Amino acid sequence: MDAAMDLNEIKDLGFSLRQIDQTLLKSGKDSSIKRIWYQGDESYFDMFFDIQNNQIVWFQFTLRGKVVLWDKDKLVLYTGTTGELDPDDVNYYPSSKLIKIDSKVDFAFVELVRSILQTRSGEDNFEKALALFES
Repeated sequence: MDAAMDLNEIKDLGFSLRQIDQTLLKSGKDSSIKRIWYQGDESYFDMFFDIQNNQIVWFQFTLRGKVVLWDKDKLVLYTGTTGELDPDDVNYYPSSKLIKIDSKVDFAFVELVRSILQTRSGEDNFEKALALFES
């Protein structure tokens, strides 16, 4: 992925994220956790939040086969890759993601994700996600 994406492409990606209807999401085991899903105009571009007591407890941002993850139990950002772009994956199923965590955090991708989220600053869920990048 080109970490030096131009500002217009970053803005286009950020503004293409649309919240998916909650009724399409399967309820989790814990009814106190609300899952929120945003999907962008591009294939393999989405973002999930699990929110409990108005706080993010889990976050995943996927773009072009790369992923940033955060979990309240670990309190750090992780990066990784998904199998979505692997043409040799015969087990591919469109609604699933296999994620391989990087051995070292891809800081360039983390900064790109932060830039995309900043295009929507002022919106509650995006502000909460941006706060994860400050910790």
